[in-house]
Amino acid sequence: MQHLDHDRLVFLALGESEADNGESTHLGTCAHCRTELATLERVAGLGTETRGLADLPDPPEHVWQGIEAQVRAAEVDTSPAETRVPGQAGTRTAEPIPGAAARPTVTRLDPARRSRRGGGGWSRWAATAVTAAAAAAVGVVGTVSVLRPDDPAPTPTPVVVASAPLAAYGATPPAAKGDARVLQDGQLHLHVANLPSVPGYYEVWLINPTTMEMFSIGTLGGGSDALLPLPPNVDLKSYSVVDVSAEQYDNNTRHSGDSLLRGSLTG
Repeated sequence: MQHLDHDRLVFLALGESEADNGESTHLGTCAHCRTELATLERVAGLGTETRGLADLPDPPEHVWQGIEAQVRAAEVDTSPAETRVPGQAGTRTAEPIPGAAARPTVTRLDPARRSRRGGGGWSRWAATAVTAAAAAAVGVVGTVSVLRPDDPAPTPTPVVVASAPLAAYGATPPAAKGDARVLQDGQLHLHVANLPSVPGYYEVWLINPTTMEMFSIGTLGGGSDALLPLPPNVDLKSYSVVDVSAEQYDNNTRHSGDSLLRGSLTG
């Protein structure tokens, strides 16, 4: 059984023309051609779905390279290069151009010319270009499914330059614990759990374990996490101990001496 020409199936799938009686009869009896037509219609449908999308990302460069390669390969089988006759729009001659390389030139046809040539007069390279363009549309749809304009931008993972596990200190219940992480952007992320209730508030300190000098970098709120800015150019090799203390509302800015959690930064 002789199957329908692939180029003809392409244009049937794209709706460029309708199947005549003989083609309809063949499609009704040939499973191979029906399957190929259905596949091409799915590709064309995917391309149609992108019409309502705005700001589509450009297809990857390899897609366009593949289209160009297919068009050039198909052009090898066509007739000699054609030239337009000056002053006669849309008229072509079949005279070859001496020394000219055969390169495809895509010409947009108006609806009237399309209807007159719908019966299979398209050149193979033109059909190949349409098929490749449909494949490019599939690539765009795949990209859009990942990069939709209404999707939130992914949040970058913060870079941690030093960290310390925090353990209960002194008379603090052993269940109290926490973690301190120094981020590359100059902030300290603190996570705590099971801190005992205090009548005042919790304050966070950096301590130099050699000299026991210390300074406050902020207070914890009612939650279990806090993000506190560190002083510019802080020396974390010297001030390497993270301390969480219980403080009173007494206008005293010094450490109360009641440490709840402590840990040493490494990294």
